[in-house]
This record gives sequence, structure tokens and C-alpha cells, in this order.
Amino acid sequence: MARFIKGGKVVIVLQGRYAGKKAVIVKNFDEGTKERPYPHAIVAGIERYPLKVTKSMTARKVAARSHVKSFIKVVNYAHLMPTRYSLELEEIKSAVSAETFQEPTQRAVAKKAVRASLEKRYVAGKNKWFFTKLRF
Repeated sequence: MARFIKGGKVVIVLQGRYAGKKAVIVKNFDEGTKERPYPHAIVAGIERYPLKVTKSMTARKVAARSHVKSFIKVVNYAHLMPTRYSLELEEIKSAVSAETFQEPTQRAVAKKAVRASLEKRYVAGKNKWFFTKLRF
């Protein structure tokens, strides 16, 4: 069977706190690891999506509504639904690794880096579908 869950693929989280949220796979473990003996992936996603902006809004209001809240998490493949979309993730990949989850302070630093990267991508107007809330 071909492996289609690779780094950069946009997925939807199906279970848990972030169910229904979009995320991108940073690193995948098809065979599992010693601590987690099941196939899983490190994902970085959007916990709170940016709000709608219009032409009549001031620059300050647009900046406030363009904020993104991010998350990073290790998720079992069974709880991910892949989409046809993908993202380039050089900045995110450098910020998030398997060692990031050892210390809470490292995790907070990584979340801030992911958030900054996603906000920059949103303001640039790239990957519009990724930054829209799922309607279901």
C-alpha cells in the first residue's frame, strides 16, 4: 500500500480537543516509535482561525482580526483525515521536532514560532483554504 501521509500534507484532525481543525503534517512515523508503537505524526495546526475582514475596516482592526492561534500535537494516523492540499513548511519544520514535546517551555516556544509562520502566510494571502474554518 502506498504511503500518502507525508510531511507537508494538510489533514483534518478527527478526534480529541482539536477535532474538526485543519493541521499540516510536520513529521510522520509510519512504523511508530518505542514510546508510541503505532503509526503517528507530529502535526501543527490552527486552533482559532482568523476572522473575516472587509475593505471598510481600519488597518488596526484588520491586524487584530488576522491573528491565528496554533497548536502542535502528536496524533495517531487513525485520527487524521488527509486532504488533497499541501503546504511548504520549512519554517515550521525547523521549529517543531520530536524533542519539542519533552519540556513545556520548548513546546511554548515552538507554538509561537508556528503561529508567527502561519500568520505571515495568512497575511501574504497564501493557502486561503487552509485558513478558512470548516463548515459542518
